[in-house]
Amino acid sequence: MKALIDLHTHTLVSGHAYSTIKENVEAAKLAGLKYIGLSEHAPNMPASPHAYYFQNVHVIPKEIDGVKIIQGIEANILDYNGNIDITPDMIVHMNYMLVSLHPPCITPGSKEENTNAVINAMNHEKVVKIVAHLDDSRYAVDYEKVVKAAKEKGIVFEINNSSLKPNTFREGAWNNVKELLKYCKKYDVNVIMGSDAHICYDVGNFTYSEKIIQDNDFPKELVINYSEDKIKELLNI
Repeated sequence: MKALIDLHTHTLVSGHAYSTIKENVEAAKLAGLKYIGLSEHAPNMPASPHAYYFQNVHVIPKEIDGVKIIQGIEANILDYNGNIDITPDMIVHMNYMLVSLHPPCITPGSKEENTNAVINAMNHEKVVKIVAHLDDSRYAVDYEKVVKAAKEKGIVFEINNSSLKPNTFREGAWNNVKELLKYCKKYDVNVIMGSDAHICYDVGNFTYSEKIIQDNDFPKELVINYSEDKIKELLNI
């Protein structure tokens, strides 16, 4: 099966990435993607863009060289109450939002605190579509509990390719993703592979995500990247 979409990509705008929108779109086309998501970090991540950037994304074409451009944002979970660094005017033009735990934005807490932070962030379900890279042992969570909460709210989990690379800075990702996949399979919860590309050469690269999905006999029908119907349902497009 061929992946059709990558919803987790960054450009120079995020402050610690190295490619332009044009370069990322060209890479998406080369990778055979039909859709690419632009998901810059929200403002509380150091060096990220001002809110004005997200208010103005409507100037970006909806399709470039045959690749459909999907507008998104990667929001930061700020506390154990699930607050995020997003204001309503920032998401007017957005099709989706990822929520993530990042050390610059929230100090790792206890397993219970981290679990509450993620589940409470899901309460923004009208705009939150994906929980990204929930695979870092520094943020221990109760995977069964978060998967059951996501099932209720129709939120999906990202299988982050960057987390699974040999040079990843995230801790325990392989074992944690296996645990996540186990419960997603048990409760019939969708996942989506994301490159988390911070340079164009990684756009559409799902080498490690596909390997862990295959190695754990995870149902391909629960992987959104492979189904255009599931993609359109997730993004309301």
